[in-house]
Amino acid sequence: MIKKIAWDTFKKTGDIDAFLEYKQIENIENNIKEIQNITNINLQQNDK
Repeated sequence: MIKKIAWDTFKKTGDIDAFLEYKQIENIENNIKEIQNITNINLQQNDK
């Protein structure tokens, strides 16, 4: 939701701060996905 608001604000205003907020949220989401993947790999290895 915040990501969409930041992106929409950037599109409407061209405000670089809104774009930077959008990119920061995108990076956080990617980091969370990476951590989840690592956790899943570790769980799979422990099951063997």
